[in-house]
Amino acid sequence: MAITTREAVRLPLGPADAGMPMTLDEFEAADFEPGHRYELIHGILVVTPPPLEEERDSNEELGRWLRNYQESEPQGKSMDLTLPEQNLRTMGHSRRCDRAVWARLGRGPRTRGRAARRDVPAIVVEFPSRRPADQRRDYEEKQLEYRDLGVKEYWIIDRFRRQMTVYSWQGRRWAKRVLREGEVYTTEILPGFRLDLKRLLAVADRHREADEAGGEG
Repeated sequence: MAITTREAVRLPLGPADAGMPMTLDEFEAADFEPGHRYELIHGILVVTPPPLEEERDSNEELGRWLRNYQESEPQGKSMDLTLPEQNLRTMGHSRRCDRAVWARLGRGPRTRGRAARRDVPAIVVEFPSRRPADQRRDYEEKQLEYRDLGVKEYWIIDRFRRQMTVYSWQGRRWAKRVLREGEVYTTEILPGFRLDLKRLLAVADRHREADEAGGEG
């Protein structure tokens, strides 16, 4: 008996299935082998390896800062939830972002179910890799998709350029701001939260320094 595409995508999919054509609904109903990142871009399943340790460590540290803010700061309840490695359904795609932050809902966000009922994150964060294709994806493609999705801010924390790029709505204008390594970022979305860029970049630097020390012998 022939298996239709809709039936086949219910099976566990893995790296060997990269390039499979799918619909967004099929992608969201599918089961995937753990250990890789899965996205749907222009109707094609894209499979990439997991982020490097320095990216995961920096992302985890940012998550710790955000949760500490939520629990300890007087205005920390402005943040409802933060999650790493979150798939977001943009126009025609399913993108995997490094971190999503929901804020000012006053409740737990809806992250599943019908796409029209899901709560859009207030902030989306990416930690780009060095590859030119990934840089173009994060700086160009994703920032337009996240803007059109309705996020309020998009943070690109780039350990290679030693900077943080923030896209945010300034009235009706989607504006860009670049922060250098010594700066601290604050936002009205999370009043009282401070992102010390130098401290966060230092988390990734630890891995490079360990690699260099390991090669000295």
